[in-house]
Amino acid sequence: MLESPTPKGFVAVTDRARRLAQTAALAAADKLAQDVVAIDVSERLPLTDAFVIASAPNERQVQAVVDNVEEKLRDLEAKPVRREGTQEARWVLLDFGDIVVHVMHTDERDFYGLERLWKDCPAVPLPAEVYGPPSDRSAAVE
Repeated sequence: MLESPTPKGFVAVTDRARRLAQTAALAAADKLAQDVVAIDVSERLPLTDAFVIASAPNERQVQAVVDNVEEKLRDLEAKPVRREGTQEARWVLLDFGDIVVHVMHTDERDFYGLERLWKDCPAVPLPAEVYGPPSDRSAAVE
């Protein structure tokens, strides 16, 4: 008898987590974050459903991305239960419970390779606007 690939007690990413991840990704892309991805970690990590990972080339832009993500998720009545790394703005972690957003300086993202660590987890589909020109992204977030 084959075992189910989903361990007992785990469920796929929730609709709320998917919506938060997509909104966070759009907010990050709106501030020109690079390589925005969302990963469904719900089967491997009981603490959260999804990671959103984005990078920026400097600390000021990392902070701008973080600020916009917080603002857009606040509109969905989501507040971070934990924030780390805002002082240095090299790797900022925003824990919203349902999702965790990692906004990383490009150098840190290359070094730590979070996508490699979670490569066995499925991607959370993101809106096409995340990858479009900035003018398309700002219209999609409104």
